[in-house]
Amino acid sequence: SILVHLSRGGAEVQMYAPDVPQMHVIDHSKGQPAEAESRNVLVESARIARGKITSLAKLTTTDHDAVIFPGGFGAAKNLSTFAVDGKDCKVNKEVERVLKDFHKAGKPIGLCCISPVLAAKVLSGAEVTVGHEEEEGGKWPYAGTAGAIKELGGKHCVKEAVFSLTPFYEAHVDTKNKVVTTPAFMCETELHKIFDGIGAMVKNVLKLTGK
Repeated sequence: SILVHLSRGGAEVQMYAPDVPQMHVIDHSKGQPAEAESRNVLVESARIARGKITSLAKLTTTDHDAVIFPGGFGAAKNLSTFAVDGKDCKVNKEVERVLKDFHKAGKPIGLCCISPVLAAKVLSGAEVTVGHEEEEGGKWPYAGTAGAIKELGGKHCVKEAVFSLTPFYEAHVDTKNKVVTTPAFMCETELHKIFDGIGAMVKNVLKLTGK
C-alpha cells in the first residue's frame, strides 16, 4: 500500500531492510511458527518488495527526503523486540540510527500499524497514533499498544477509524517532530479503509518534505 501511494505521489523510492535473521518463520496456514526454519529479513523483504532492496546499514539522510516504516508484526519482532518485551523492548540498532538521523536532520518520518512504537521508543515525546485505546468489542484488538506507547515515553493521540464525512482512516501529524502515523491493521475494518489511511499518511509525509 505504501509503495502504491508513493508511486501515485510521484516519489522516487529506494527500499531497505536490516540484514538480520527473522525472530521466527510463521506458517500462515496454521498461524504458528514453523519449527526448524530460518529466514533473513533482507532476503524475505526482497521477495515481498519485488524490487531492488539494500541493507538498512547503507541508508543515509543525505540521499533521501523522508523515510517510511511499514507496520506488521515484523516491526514488533524483527525491527524491535516489542512483541516479546513490550515497554522494555529494544530497537534494532540500524532502525534506531535511521530514526534518530532523520529526526536530527528535520526530515519526515512515516509509520503505520504497529511501527509507531519504534518512534515512541527512540524519539522521546513524539506524538503518534495506533488508533483507539479501548478494544471496543474487538474492533481495536491491539488497543493495549497505546498504553505501551505512553510507557515508552511517547504521546498517544486517539484517532477515529474514519473521518466524520469520508471513509478514510486518519493520520496523525506531529508537526514538531515531523512524525506521521496511521493505525492501519490495528483496527478490524475493511481493507480499502486501511489502504486509504496509509495513503493519508504517505500524502502528509510527502507534504512535509516541501517538494
